[in-house]
Amino acid sequence: MVSKKLLEILRCPSCVQQSQGILEMAHDTWLVCQEDGCGRKYPIRDDIPVMLINEGDKWVQTTVEELPVPPLGD
Repeated sequence: MVSKKLLEILRCPSCVQQSQGILEMAHDTWLVCQEDGCGRKYPIRDDIPVMLINEGDKWVQTTVEELPVPPLGD
């Protein structure tokens, strides 16, 4: 699980250039960008956040409720 301290400093890599890119934990295995219009969701695999924009892009159309737990691996 990602520590609260790490969660405080992690930001959405796509949004952080224009805004704060605040992330929120979902299901203890996902980081969800809270910026309006973003919708990227980043999986946490083996306690490591996968903070790649293309990984977040894969889950834009998936609602938080529909996210697979645990996240699917490639």
